[in-house]
Amino acid sequence: MQLDNKTDQYIAFKVKTTNPKKYSVRPNTGIVQPGSTCNVNVTMQAQKEAPPEMQCKDKFLIQSVIAPNGVTPKDITPEMFNKEDGKVVDEFKLRVIYIPANPPSPVPEGSEEGSPPRVFTAADGNGNASLHDAVKRSLEEPKGKPTSAEAWSMISKLTEEKASAIHQNQKLRQELELMRKELSRSHAGGVSILFVVLFGLLGILVGYLIKKT
Repeated sequence: MQLDNKTDQYIAFKVKTTNPKKYSVRPNTGIVQPGSTCNVNVTMQAQKEAPPEMQCKDKFLIQSVIAPNGVTPKDITPEMFNKEDGKVVDEFKLRVIYIPANPPSPVPEGSEEGSPPRVFTAADGNGNASLHDAVKRSLEEPKGKPTSAEAWSMISKLTEEKASAIHQNQKLRQELELMRKELSRSHAGGVSILFVVLFGLLGILVGYLIKKT
């Protein structure tokens, strides 16, 4: 995460999580000087198995408060984030969402071995622009190789096209067979009619000759 301080005052921050044994946050407290930024690295420990249906209920809470000028991270105390003293403590909540790697890889690029990919997204709308941009970049999945869903869709499409081609081939064969039968019938009818006509002409010629003799 990247925390931006767009004010002209020193800002102290503190990062909390609902599952501290599962995540490593460095640094979990610090000072962001006026007009500067601070990077916070959040690492999820290696898990033995994936959660059911990739659901996660873990959350993070970022608290920030105005600090005295010139203060250092060593001067931060828990009392600085105590609301009972009338201090204005800003809070920003983050909800953890698991996103499977795509394409799958045993060691995601840019992470330590055994550390699954992790993505954090804002749970409310009180964050700054840089944090939203970082979340947006992290949510973008790598492109270039088709996903398993795309591969199955392509296989299904090719199967349907093959079945359609086979059906069209069978239909064309049936139509060709019908045309052959029609042609054979027409040829047979033509020969019989021609035979009758020739036989009639021959009878007339024979009768004419007999009458003449």
